[in-house]
Amino acid sequence: MQDQKIEKIAAVAVNITKVLVIIYLGFVEVFKIGRLLREKLDAEFDISRKWAAKTYSILKKRRAERKVAGV
Repeated sequence: MQDQKIEKIAAVAVNITKVLVIIYLGFVEVFKIGRLLREKLDAEFDISRKWAAKTYSILKKRRAERKVAGV
């Protein structure tokens, strides 16, 4: 009788441990995916920043040219 209780308690402890390991591994994967997405998005944002800076300088130059031309 005592052995059966110990076996049941041990089985429950093993199952709880399995669930906790699965949850932990899930979190690890989520953080890996988040990090990879951040790296990819940083590259895209860098391209967008460069494009925006270039476009802004062109518009600024055109505005200065129109101002000089008196338009």
